[in-house]
Amino acid sequence: MTGTAPLLTARGLVREFTLRGGAPFARRAVLRAVDGVDLEVCAGETLALVGESGSGKSTTARLVARLLDATAGTVEFEGEDVTRRTGAALHRFRSGVQVVFQDPYSSLNPRHTVERIVTAPLTYQGREVPGGARAFTRALMERVGLDPDHSTRYPAQFSGGQAQRIGIARALAVGPKVVICDEAVSALDVSVQAQVINLLRRLQREEGLGYLFIAHDLAVVRQLADRVAVMHEGRVVESGDRDAVFGAPRHEYTRTLLAAVPRIRPEWEAARRARARDRGDDA
Repeated sequence: MTGTAPLLTARGLVREFTLRGGAPFARRAVLRAVDGVDLEVCAGETLALVGESGSGKSTTARLVARLLDATAGTVEFEGEDVTRRTGAALHRFRSGVQVVFQDPYSSLNPRHTVERIVTAPLTYQGREVPGGARAFTRALMERVGLDPDHSTRYPAQFSGGQAQRIGIARALAVGPKVVICDEAVSALDVSVQAQVINLLRRLQREEGLGYLFIAHDLAVVRQLADRVAVMHEGRVVESGDRDAVFGAPRHEYTRTLLAAVPRIRPEWEAARRARARDRGDDA
């Protein structure tokens, strides 16, 4: 924790889904995908939510972002309960909390230009685009490492890493304080992953953003996270400082996850860090 009050807080989050099928008049089975999850995200820190596929981490992200309604529990942003907020209050929450999704192509409208994609959140909220749409988009594209002259292009004209940068630019457009990254680098090549991670780090330093970083790749988590929460079967089974969780895991499931991470020889890691320093990148 950073010692400051959390920006985003989840308490006792539960999400149940009714399963279809079975006899016509039989009682429907209920799946509890998220079962009593507590989370906190502070300004300038990254909380990584990790676990295997099906553990409930992406469902938790959607509950926290108010893309799904919780069956039980609360979500607070800057001390205000936003669990059931609608209308203008929900718009204010959306300005403060944005999401970057796993697949940039499926999350970007293929029929819209970058300019329209980036300014859409402001348009939907009835807000003016500062300085005009073209200048606003160009400035954001430059911030995320894209050519501003490409603002009239369409998503299919960009690589996967570039498309994900457009998604990040769209998230930044409304001036959020928390960004939820739902497997935001898992669909990218390793070299492109490193570039996007460095971009996220830089934006965090510049803006003091809080990140909720959903991931299953523990090597990526180790690079980016300050704190880690481990999910298993809808529950957080262990949480704490990154080095404590990675160095001395308490829960058997956490130990199993860490044991599955491929080991890198120390001399290879030292060489990688030396190359990163020579390039001026974060190691």
